[in-house]
Amino acid sequence: MASERRQRVLIIKLSALGDIVQAEGAMHDIRLHHPAAEITVMTTPPYRRLMERCPWVDRVFIDPRASRWRLDCMFALRCRLRREGFHLIYDLQQVGRTGFYYRWFLRGTPWVGGARGCSVYCRRPEDRCAADHFALCLERAGVPVEHTLRCDVSWMADDVGDILGRAGLTGPFIVLVPGGSAEHPQKRWPFYRQLAERLMQAGWQIATVPGPGETGLCRETGGHVLLEADGRVLDIFRLAGVLGRAALVVGNDTGPTHIAVHLQRPGLALFSDHIPPTFSGIQHGRFLWLEQKDLRDMTVETVWQALTPLLADLS
Repeated sequence: MASERRQRVLIIKLSALGDIVQAEGAMHDIRLHHPAAEITVMTTPPYRRLMERCPWVDRVFIDPRASRWRLDCMFALRCRLRREGFHLIYDLQQVGRTGFYYRWFLRGTPWVGGARGCSVYCRRPEDRCAADHFALCLERAGVPVEHTLRCDVSWMADDVGDILGRAGLTGPFIVLVPGGSAEHPQKRWPFYRQLAERLMQAGWQIATVPGPGETGLCRETGGHVLLEADGRVLDIFRLAGVLGRAALVVGNDTGPTHIAVHLQRPGLALFSDHIPPTFSGIQHGRFLWLEQKDLRDMTVETVWQALTPLLADLS
């Protein structure tokens, strides 16, 4: 293996947003373990900008994620990877695709991951959150685990003084996240408007941060709908800026909520039975959570009781 000064390390993290955010601490620990190495992260086009900002990596290598049946694309990707001359690979994705890459593209290169036959084998079980699994993998690879279980994505946050100023949010405010994946409507709690009314009656300023197609939902919820001056929804960095300034966040099992968790903000997350809450890594932040098989059966009073001690801490 090359000396540490010249070592080239590859981290594979292709998607998705929640898991990429959970991988932030592992990337931080890998950087600390290889301080003089050139560290490249391999990701997919939607996460290029996010990974280009990550302070723990030097370069971003884009995998177009073409079908493995496209032999021309697979051959081109193999050539690109082999030209890089990586000395060590941390597979933080650990899916069939990355196992394929190990077997056919980079076999023989020291590899930490879940591919059979790799140097440090650590396969993720179905009941373990990504951060817990990354910690086990890094420990097996001899990497000290300091940040893996306590991610801090504050480097994602852009300044949002202009947005808060337009909304008149000059004091502490609470962000509500009533939206979520349109493909999983069962993950949306339907009573945010009633919760917003109760919070505003108690004297709290309320804001919402709509994703694409969610502006109407947020206007129905009440409070300040935070958008760019031209009406566009906030990009991920401005979203992180708002969440990082919030006194408290209440949200569904969705990307903005998980970003708030790993910004180490206090909050409350509402989960259906789609996945166990701890599978999301929420236990590694400051959030509390409630779980209900059908979120339509979770009452406003139940949520209010869970919020009461959090609100008291803000007083």
